[in-house]
Amino acid sequence: MAVIPYVTEINFSSPRWNRDAWARMQADMDSEKERICHCSGTIMAVRPGQAIKPFLGFQTFLCTRLLPWTDGNIRRVNKEVIFYTALDRLGQPAEIIDEWHNPFTDEEVRVVHAVNDPFNYTISDTLILAPEDFGGDPSTLKKIPLIFPWQQLDDETLVLSTDMHLNYPNPLQPDKWPRESAGPTAQVSEMMRYFVKRSDLENPALTAVPYYGTWQRISPWLPWMLMGTTPGHCMYVSTMTTVPDISHLPAHVLAYAQKHYPHMLTAPTEDYGPSHSSLELYARHQQPAPL
Repeated sequence: MAVIPYVTEINFSSPRWNRDAWARMQADMDSEKERICHCSGTIMAVRPGQAIKPFLGFQTFLCTRLLPWTDGNIRRVNKEVIFYTALDRLGQPAEIIDEWHNPFTDEEVRVVHAVNDPFNYTISDTLILAPEDFGGDPSTLKKIPLIFPWQQLDDETLVLSTDMHLNYPNPLQPDKWPRESAGPTAQVSEMMRYFVKRSDLENPALTAVPYYGTWQRISPWLPWMLMGTTPGHCMYVSTMTTVPDISHLPAHVLAYAQKHYPHMLTAPTEDYGPSHSSLELYARHQQPAPL
């Protein structure tokens, strides 16, 4: 492993600079080093004709490494978890739960945490396009230069926005998964904001750039909630940042991972797969609930 070359002179219109800035925020250009990202937030229930209501919390962490790829691009190899939690009296994430009383169905259900090992993709100077949204096979997808919508808040603070809006065939089809499936397609959006220092991006000594940010996600009801096609959806609202190492995660999150998922506490050292979404993994490892 080695340090992947990168450019630091800020050029918002350069695909290569956007690639390297994005990669240094995702992880570390020194492939010997891993990066840990932590995210904590609340899941809201969005139901027709009702006020939005917080009903679950979550704790997320990612263990990520960057590898130089044979085609000159960068391979991001990654493990990630989402642990679902109760909410405290202020509506903030509390203890991690394995069972949950669904207030919308008045039913006790088993919680299925998201454990994605791996979830990898390639960082290049072109946008990542999904064949199911843009048509055709991956080899024929149009190459769109990687130009992010950066915002400059002041002389020192830059904001990177990365939004993704998908609508793809649901791995949990209603005929097989009537209680887990929200419908034949899965409509999912993720909106992230990364706040970084301009001086950090310009610093050639920093193989990784620290950030603070927000993560918002819109998704169907989680399959283990057994809500089926009940009208409505989930909205995630959270904050995220990098931490120096895995020991800096909240103590109860680290303890739960050490007990139940110790293999998730280190980043991959090689590319393996294939990568699957949380819904795909649910379809592979769970069984449909009885009607």
